[in-house]
Amino acid sequence: MSDARDPTEFDPIVPNTGEEYEPLEVFPESGSFDLRPGADSCYKCSTCDTNCPVAEVDDDFPGPKFQGPEQWRLKQTDDDYVIDSSISECSNCLRCDTSCPSGVNLAQMHNTARGEYVENQVPKFSVKYIRNRILANYRTSAYFASMLPRTANFFMNFGPVRWAMEKVLHVPSEREFPEFATQTFRQWWAERGGAKVHSDEKRIAYFHGCYSNYNTPQVAKALVRIYEYFGYEVMVPEQKCSGTPMFANGMLDDARRHAETNVESLTAAIEDGADIVASCTSCSMALRNEYPELFDIDGIDDLAAHTYDAVEYLRIHTDVRQELEQAEVSGELAEEFAYHAPCHARSQGLERQAIELFRNLDGVEIEDVGDSCSGISGTYGWKSEKYEKSMEIGSEMFEHMEDSGGTTGMTECPTCASQMEHGTGYDIRHPLELIEAALID
Repeated sequence: MSDARDPTEFDPIVPNTGEEYEPLEVFPESGSFDLRPGADSCYKCSTCDTNCPVAEVDDDFPGPKFQGPEQWRLKQTDDDYVIDSSISECSNCLRCDTSCPSGVNLAQMHNTARGEYVENQVPKFSVKYIRNRILANYRTSAYFASMLPRTANFFMNFGPVRWAMEKVLHVPSEREFPEFATQTFRQWWAERGGAKVHSDEKRIAYFHGCYSNYNTPQVAKALVRIYEYFGYEVMVPEQKCSGTPMFANGMLDDARRHAETNVESLTAAIEDGADIVASCTSCSMALRNEYPELFDIDGIDDLAAHTYDAVEYLRIHTDVRQELEQAEVSGELAEEFAYHAPCHARSQGLERQAIELFRNLDGVEIEDVGDSCSGISGTYGWKSEKYEKSMEIGSEMFEHMEDSGGTTGMTECPTCASQMEHGTGYDIRHPLELIEAALID
């Protein structure tokens, strides 16, 4: 196991003053604290607004500066202030967070404000709340759908059913529901008999998340085979949703319940000598960034310090790059890939990892399609009132993909993958699938 490190480490000294930052409460009564600079460090440069994909396409959206620091200030001076409803227009892409020159934790402010807005101002029997609750708890829907996957696949994309869902729940009929696998990853794992490699020195605990379990088990299987190829013992602990869709929909109580299970299970794996790896960048971001920002759970900082994206961990702890430089890909994945870096990969500094990793891999070409947002932002693009907005945000990415040499896309984020496929018709692959094809197939 590697030495623990804080993936969100920052310099605690305020520039040009020599003074240390003091812990600042993000929103009163939230119980949420962070050592990063708070609202008073915002000097209204508007960099966050100019980097916001939603503000770029929606002139009525006040932008992340208002949603975070300005609302925080208003709450300090007005006891009767209520969270502005525009907080629900934020897509939780985190581009504001990573672009702020003062390091103000806007994402934490937005998540906390959105949670307060949903808890106190959204009627619990409204269509909006019910729809958002269902979307946020995708793991529950996927669990039941996986019991009869072929039946679920037929009905979820059956025209009259989609029409009814749009009319009743305001889920856009234009979206294609992802197919559920006939065998989940965890079913495959149990049938396989678990780990095939055992090691006291090299262990990882795999946080597969919901999508790789229920929809794309081929990604999860690729991870297992790759890590075993490099001599790692793979553990698959008990786990629930990372909570990312719940944060985005203001369902913080739901997210905390899932987080408590994840923290308990994953810290036990850490004590057993494992680091945590996730194949979805939104999951790794939640575990190592959003959990410690939003929750006070015993062991949460240790989990954050030992969590990595799966490709990131390979690049740090194995000779994967050297092996790929000596490998060659043929057959189905001998392609030219149009690569999109998810926003949640960018927030972890991982936006170039696939480009750098595959640059010298024989048999494939990979082209970065730019830094534009895909627009779907998890559940954001699955709401009828936001569908056109999500497609407008993603239009630049679609154009860049179509201008690239290949007709196959690549990304680490499953919802970005669905948006890329929806907007271009391209087949989309995960970097782990290409690594597997190069080294194992």
